[in-house]
Amino acid sequence: MKYPIPFDERELKLKANQMRRDIVESVHAAGSGHPGGSLSATDIMTVLYNAVLRHDSENPEWEDRDRFVLSKAHIAPAYYSILARTGYFDPAELKTLRKMGSFLQGHPKIDIEHGIEIGGGSLGQNLSIAVGMAIGLKKRGKQCRVFDMSSEGELQEGSMWEALMSAAHYKLNNLCIMIDYNRLQIDGPTECVMEVEPLDEKFAAFGWNVITIDGHSITETYEAFKKFNLLSAGHRVPEHDEFDPEKPTAIIGKTIKGKGISFMENQAGWHGRAPTDEELAQALEELNQNQ
Repeated sequence: MKYPIPFDERELKLKANQMRRDIVESVHAAGSGHPGGSLSATDIMTVLYNAVLRHDSENPEWEDRDRFVLSKAHIAPAYYSILARTGYFDPAELKTLRKMGSFLQGHPKIDIEHGIEIGGGSLGQNLSIAVGMAIGLKKRGKQCRVFDMSSEGELQEGSMWEALMSAAHYKLNNLCIMIDYNRLQIDGPTECVMEVEPLDEKFAAFGWNVITIDGHSITETYEAFKKFNLLSAGHRVPEHDEFDPEKPTAIIGKTIKGKGISFMENQAGWHGRAPTDEELAQALEELNQNQ
């Protein structure tokens, strides 16, 4: 199937809810994984893959596709869910997460057939790859865009800021970084580990357009991507003279780790553990009530 499809807020909310079910069920089946950050990134990824990204699940190597790079690669459960739900493979495969012989390992590997542009694991590396992709597409005269999903925890890596500086220097207006800004990481609150605030001012100082949103608002997220669509095409954004169509764009999504499941929300302990049978049942009951 070819994307993007027309924006429908209600439909996208239902798709995001399905993704959350996929995440907790697949991590439960695996007995391990990263549900917290997967759940916080769900709404942004739902909007991106359905209503913004140009891609075709029936033709994964389509030359004119946009590229998606998952920098915070531990949220593989969210990545695999959105790929399955947009047609790259049977959603039944999601239950094979982290199993021997499965192509759905704990961190993604390059697998164009199943929609995965680049593998990942160690934080701080994949944004540089996204920058290289954006440079290459520009040099080839392609109108394709590159979207990178990252987090504030990853922005504690120095290599990220080298890549951000490079993207501005080369005027990569075809590059968009999305920050899943949930303020929690494996070692606890961001302010206790390594504060990154003021994040918007830092991106601006490094030469980026900056859009800050509620990362769980389907409409706000889509509106932010619409601005990037204009900027990446070299156009100004009406009533936003501060945005420069020659700059890359950062969308900072303020999110909640574990979003959608009451006992997981804002709990650092859910960064990387699987729900028990009882916890899974409660999570699915809560998600089913959101239909």
